[in-house]
Amino acid sequence: MELDGLERAPPSMDVMNEEDKTLQCHCQFPSISKPRISNNDNPTTTSVHELLECPVCTNSMYPPIHQCPNGHTLCSSCKTKVDNRCPTCRQELGDIRCLALEKIAESLKLACKFCTFGCSEILPYYSKLKHESACYFRPYTCPYAGSDCPIDGEIPFLVSHLRDDHKVDMHSGCTFNHRYVKANPCEVENAIWMLTVFHCFDQYFCLHFEAFQLGMAPVYMVFLRFMGDETDARNYSYSLEVGGNGRKLTWEGNPRSIRDNHKKVRDSHDGLIIHRNMALFFSGGERKELKLRIMGRIWKEQNKQ
Repeated sequence: MELDGLERAPPSMDVMNEEDKTLQCHCQFPSISKPRISNNDNPTTTSVHELLECPVCTNSMYPPIHQCPNGHTLCSSCKTKVDNRCPTCRQELGDIRCLALEKIAESLKLACKFCTFGCSEILPYYSKLKHESACYFRPYTCPYAGSDCPIDGEIPFLVSHLRDDHKVDMHSGCTFNHRYVKANPCEVENAIWMLTVFHCFDQYFCLHFEAFQLGMAPVYMVFLRFMGDETDARNYSYSLEVGGNGRKLTWEGNPRSIRDNHKKVRDSHDGLIIHRNMALFFSGGERKELKLRIMGRIWKEQNKQ
C-alpha cells in the first residue's frame, strides 16, 4: 500500500464517625405506586433501584449519599455542583447523610448491566460498578486512531463501522507488506494512521503507524492491536521488519487489546520504534524523502488454546 500526503491527526466508601451520626435524619422515600418491571426484575428491587438513582446525573448513587432537610437525596459528586441547594426543593443542603438508603443499597444484589451481551453475574450493589468497569462482556469502543469516535459495540459491528464509516482497508491473511511514502517527512511531527484491519484465525487485528516526538527525537512507531479482550490477545504474536541499505530492524511481541487505546500503547512504547534519521537512511537517496517498507506476520501460539 502506498500512502502519499498523510493527514495530520487532531491533536470507597466513606466510614461514618461519631460526629457524623449527629447529622443524620430519616430519609423520606417517595411512594412508588407503579414500579417499572422488566423480565429479570421484581417490583421491590426495581423500585429501590429507582430510589438509588441520583436526580441530577441519573447515575446510581454510592456512599456518601446526601439528603436535604426534606429528605430529597443526591450523590456526592452532584452535591458539589448545585451551589449547596437541593435540586428538588431548593432547600439549603447541609452535611446530612442518608444512612437508611445506604444500608438498603448494601443489601441489594443486581444483574450486571451487560447481561444482554452475555454476562450472567449477579452482584452486590457496591461491587457492581467495579465489576462493570472491567466486565469481559462490556462493549468495545471504536479503535479508529486519530479521532475520538463515540461508537461502541461488539466486534463484528465495529469491523463494519471501520470499513464503511472510517474507510479502513480490509485484508484477509496473516502477512502484510506496507510502503509508507512522504515527500517532506520533517513537516510531520505528530500524526496517526490506521491503514488496515487484518482478518486471520477468525479474528481481527488493527495495524497502526504513528509519528511523534520521543523526548527531543522525532520517531515513527508501528504496532498491532487485537480486536478482542486482553486475555485472548495473548494467544497471538506478531513480528515487524523494516530496513534498507543492508540493515534492518525487527520487532516481535503480542498484539495489544483494543481495550487499551492507541495513545496508551504508544506511550508504553510497545511496538517497533524507528527514529526518523534511521527511517530516512532506510529510504536511501538523499535522505529527504520517506520511503519506508514495513513487513509483518501474525501467528497463533501453538501452546495456547
